[in-house]
Amino acid sequence: MADRGEPPEGPSGSPSGGSEDEYRSLVFDESFVRAARLQEFSAQERMEDHAPAVRSLPARHWRTGSRAAIALILLIALAFGTAVYMGLRDPYQAPVGRRAGPLASTVVPLAPRGVVPGGTPEALLAASPAAQFGKGAAGINLPVIRRTDNFSDSQVASALTTVKDYLVASSLDPDVLTGATARPVELLLDPDQTAQFERSMNRSQDDGEHAASGWLVRFDPAKVALAGTDIRVRGTLSYTEEGADTLEVVSDHTFTYVLRPATAGPRGTGGDSLFTVRRELRFRFDREDLRLHRLEVRSSYVQAGPQSCPADTTGALRPLLAGQRAVLRGPAGTDPYATGRPTAALCGTLAVSSPQAPTRSPAPQGHGAPPASRSPWSRP
Repeated sequence: MADRGEPPEGPSGSPSGGSEDEYRSLVFDESFVRAARLQEFSAQERMEDHAPAVRSLPARHWRTGSRAAIALILLIALAFGTAVYMGLRDPYQAPVGRRAGPLASTVVPLAPRGVVPGGTPEALLAASPAAQFGKGAAGINLPVIRRTDNFSDSQVASALTTVKDYLVASSLDPDVLTGATARPVELLLDPDQTAQFERSMNRSQDDGEHAASGWLVRFDPAKVALAGTDIRVRGTLSYTEEGADTLEVVSDHTFTYVLRPATAGPRGTGGDSLFTVRRELRFRFDREDLRLHRLEVRSSYVQAGPQSCPADTTGALRPLLAGQRAVLRGPAGTDPYATGRPTAALCGTLAVSSPQAPTRSPAPQGHGAPPASRSPWSRP
């Protein structure tokens, strides 16, 4: 029989009775108590009137964490959907734009009236209309630059600068003039015209599209050599809009070269002669061309002499040098130093008269074109 002081089920901690081990799993540690949503008031707090037995604790951070997790999941889903959409849309595909058309070119040889005069470069230039021209790239002047309805000042300036670079590369570069390279010209072309340009350089044809002389000035190095680097230039540049996305630039320049036979003796022997090339070119720019510093050559109209008529000038110009004369001449006189619209057709006669007072004529159409005048050396 158990003692009076012991409970009927046996002493505390005995194997047969209840023990603390039964409630060990129900002992709450501090972290569990803190995480409870309800908390019992203290005895003092329960003595106050209308005090509930328990109070609710504020929400724990787990809800904030849940919201952050949901937001992260939504963000990932949005990013995934955007990636799928952009992949289907193919953002790396080049935008569809206007393709550059082929160049249309005309090359007109100008035959001299008599024997081609010779002399030293200094004497020849001093006695010619080119005496008042600029030297090299300094003779290609940009007009006053003003914005248009759809193109800014900087875009207009970019177009004019690109055209000047093209004229310098195709008309003044000694390596291009002697046929050593055509790369400086090709680098400025719209890629859509590259195939036509390369065919014109390698297999020139008189078909209005594949004449090398339509793209650049080139002499046959086996027959002709430059007598010096003093190339005289005069002309105009003008520009106008063709539409909201297209800008057109027109150049009209006369280039005067001093040439000699490829087998000529030392400089100053008097065997040099002048050769004049007038080039009227039309260029087109879209916004991509302006951004990439390139251009499309739409048309080229070239008059060059002295040459024989007719002359095969598709691959290279064929100058008549000092002491030579043309076998045939064209039907009318053509002055390559004159301004205004060129008039010679398939062949012309080179006509350069003595100086006289200039007379004015209307300027070309378009922005930035300075007042043009009839050549002071052309006949009325």
